[in-house]
Amino acid sequence: MNAIQRPPMPAVDWPGQQDSVTRVPGRVFVDADIYALEQERIFRGPVWNFVGLDVEIPNPGDYKTVQVADTPVIVSRDRDGSIHAWLNRCAHRNAKICLDKLGHTDSFYCVYHQWGYDLTGRLIAVPFQRGIGGQGGMPADFDMDAIRPKKLRVENFCGVLFVSFSDETPPFEDYVGPHVAKFMRRVFNRPIKILGHQHQHMRGNWKLYAENPRDGYHASLLHLFFATFGLFRASQKGQLHVTESGLQTCFYTYVGKEDEAARQQGMQEAAHTYQEGTYKLEDGSLLKGKMEWDDGINLVIIDVFPIMMLQQIANVLNIRQFEPHGPDGVTVHYTFFGYADEDQELTDMRLKQINLIGPAGLVSMEDGLAIEIVQQGIASDGGTEAIIEMGGKTVAPDTTFMASEDPVRGFWNGYRRLMDM
Repeated sequence: MNAIQRPPMPAVDWPGQQDSVTRVPGRVFVDADIYALEQERIFRGPVWNFVGLDVEIPNPGDYKTVQVADTPVIVSRDRDGSIHAWLNRCAHRNAKICLDKLGHTDSFYCVYHQWGYDLTGRLIAVPFQRGIGGQGGMPADFDMDAIRPKKLRVENFCGVLFVSFSDETPPFEDYVGPHVAKFMRRVFNRPIKILGHQHQHMRGNWKLYAENPRDGYHASLLHLFFATFGLFRASQKGQLHVTESGLQTCFYTYVGKEDEAARQQGMQEAAHTYQEGTYKLEDGSLLKGKMEWDDGINLVIIDVFPIMMLQQIANVLNIRQFEPHGPDGVTVHYTFFGYADEDQELTDMRLKQINLIGPAGLVSMEDGLAIEIVQQGIASDGGTEAIIEMGGKTVAPDTTFMASEDPVRGFWNGYRRLMDM
């Protein structure tokens, strides 16, 4: 019987574009064949996928399981302290080996037929390998050392763990570029402690969520709380950096640095959002923070393609992993953290300010709505297009203004190269 072959994906029309994406076809958000191809060319391609933090598995024998898009992965710490990542898929009949999210063990056993694996993913046990009573069992040439779940490359950068399925992926620091590396070192400058987790499922394509933090200026339009209480305005002085590949982005703004004329124009242009002086908080301690760095930066957003975002807003520190679920679903996993050596007063401040972020966060709850209404707007109409021209039609590597979609165009340029579209 001939194997059933998946039909080749028809070419996607990116009208009128050669070197830079200014129109994005709606089809890339709804097509199941495109989503399937992303598994191979992106998530299992030459990229670094965020899978967790070193502090989550501090001791030998600790492990966690994650999904890298549709692929289940085990991340484990061996007895010598080294970290390994391998497919959470039994080499026997492809069942998931480990069903827990976090844990501690000296070995793993698949519940189906009890094939066993050590902390590196090496096969160490096959029940009835020699049969029963001299009958059955594995063939004489069965080599346990040659069989194991696929082992992935691992990089631990400042305590942040990434895996790659590809030998062609450059070293992590080369992959993300100097600006992202610099600001990751800035945030992860010393040991951290985890303060908590939140999880949010949205009925929208994962790429819509990846676009969202790359589009910085929407924050002054969509997020009423941001502009009303001065946490972010598009007129604030800041910097946008986009890597040559277009895949990685870093942007940041300075507290208190704002041209008054630009501020007044911003308030006029976004009158529906700017409500300064109209409202006040009954408990102002929510916004009383502490400047932890001497660079005057109060907002940082880092995007590491394809599935990670790192954010500092005031004293809130969080890292996010995007977990796609088909063309029209994505779960975002938030991990909030502080520093292991900080005092309780600062920790309490972070815990209060965490109310700004997350699924019901005062400055971010609208993002989930935005993702879903875009997906609903596209529906199954793959013929629609998005216009990506704010700030120009190319991708500037460095920009000093926020009213720009350079990072979004960079994202799509890199996406097209990886997908060969």
